[in-house]
Amino acid sequence: MILYNVTINVDSSVHDEWLKWMKDVHIPDVLATGLFVDNKIFKIISDQEEGHTYSIQYFLNSMEDYNRYQKDFAPKLQEEHTAKYRNKFVAFRTIMESAD
Repeated sequence: MILYNVTINVDSSVHDEWLKWMKDVHIPDVLATGLFVDNKIFKIISDQEEGHTYSIQYFLNSMEDYNRYQKDFAPKLQEEHTAKYRNKFVAFRTIMESAD
């Protein structure tokens, strides 16, 4: 099992709109690729004063599925997010493999 984790800090000025858009549009678009078997979204609890931070987790069966997502789908989906929320977020991505 592969976990593709996107950690994102979003500015408070767009937080509510962003969260709704993520749940209603972006995450469903990612899942519509047919490459992911599950997803979860968590709000990270911290003492930070700036923005809101989330961990958006997408689960895949294999690295091959992840590589296909990166090649065929990620550029367009990430550009849509960037165009909509430019200068209002910071994100970093992590790939993890289950040790089972």
